Amino acid sequence: MPDTMLPQIDPLPSATRLRPLWEVQLQRFEARSAQIAVMGLGYVGLPLALALADAGFATTGFDLDPAKLARLTAGESTLRQIPREKIEAAMRSGRFAVSGDLAGLAEADAILICVPTPLGRHREPDLSAVKGAAHQVAAQLRPGQLVVLESTTWPGTTREVVQPILDSSGLVCGHEFFLAYSPEREDPGNPHYDTASIPRVVGGADPHSQRLALALYGAAMRRVVPVSSPQTAEAVKLTENIFRAVNIALVNELKQVYASMGIDVWEVIEAASSKPFGYMPFWPGPGLGGHCIPVDPFYLAWKAKAQGVPTRFVELAGEINTAMPHYVLDGLLRGLDESQGRGLRNSRILVLGVGYKPNLDDVRESPALRLMEMIEQRGGVAAYHDPLVPALPAELPEHPTLAGRRSMLLSDAALEACHAVLIVTDHDAVDYARIARLAPLVVDTRNACARRGVTGRCIIKA
Repeated sequence: MPDTMLPQIDPLPSATRLRPLWEVQLQRFEARSAQIAVMGLGYVGLPLALALADAGFATTGFDLDPAKLARLTAGESTLRQIPREKIEAAMRSGRFAVSGDLAGLAEADAILICVPTPLGRHREPDLSAVKGAAHQVAAQLRPGQLVVLESTTWPGTTREVVQPILDSSGLVCGHEFFLAYSPEREDPGNPHYDTASIPRVVGGADPHSQRLALALYGAAMRRVVPVSSPQTAEAVKLTENIFRAVNIALVNELKQVYASMGIDVWEVIEAASSKPFGYMPFWPGPGLGGHCIPVDPFYLAWKAKAQGVPTRFVELAGEINTAMPHYVLDGLLRGLDESQGRGLRNSRILVLGVGYKPNLDDVRESPALRLMEMIEQRGGVAAYHDPLVPALPAELPEHPTLAGRRSMLLSDAALEACHAVLIVTDHDAVDYARIARLAPLVVDTRNACARRGVTGRCIIKA
């Protein structure tokens, strides 16, 4: 019998064999039988991995930090806002695991990239972590996989940076592998919203990628919001945080204007908030902190400059917010002069709170670090107390003189011995009445004392 007449053995049912890859994966996502890989177990990746595991997906979190992996494997939480019990329950369920072996990416049906996108030395986008992750995925990429970038970045990154790296695998996007962008929307420390309850914006590189990404996120999140392209989804994330940055800059400027008139900006904002339409409150502070709001405007400005388009409004907001530590320092100097007749040189300043937002232990881009440096550059002595940050990181490239410093004990003697307490972050776990009673001067950048009805020897707002 000629070879062409030999019976053919089909290892798969014909219906499955003839179905395109995207349909096969769609069924797996909808049935929650797919395996998911999350690259990066930071404040974005870890909550995401846990949410996917809670939804029924077998999820593996990948990270290159052995210490972090060891803690998670032992059932410990590496993020203050995630209780240990949640990690332990996820591990016991058998649906959550962690690994440092990137060869395991090949086993996943979907790979979600959640790596940092910081700024470089000249405030330009630094996509080295995104590119590195994309190369690692490309080395393991197999037919049928969905790859989703979640890291905040400039519009066009998914198509112009990530896709060419994945294309180098030889597989065809939209047919053999699938690509989308879905921006993270985490708000660490917010008790009202978690990963699963925050609507997810999804932009696929093609219709098949879009359907797969919507199916995956739709199985784990309460609501998904489809948009027409990855670059639109990338622009959504930047728009959200630039909106906040611009409005914070506005109230920071109003704070300075109203202070010159003897008007309390916090009282103004509180009263304005009584209007039930056409207004939403934003609150002034000592400067922006965290990974998103101080960084994201620069990503858009950089891309716009490449397009030859100005971003004057965005850049002005950045200038105002960046200058706020100088305004606070001026207020501290005035307070020292008026209350004690002294300048900053040899003055002992206790900075209260170094986390970038209340009740959080994250010090990234915290204005407290810049203020400590400025105090010491003027000849003062800066110490800090933060109940959530017992020690600053051993490596602080932008603030090397502060690396490794430890939080001081907030004793009565320490409060009486300092020349001023500078409230930069108003954690709840602080006795503000005691501070106001014992410290010779309190400079409050957050309206923390007034909001709690605290009065004291000398409290000024800055």
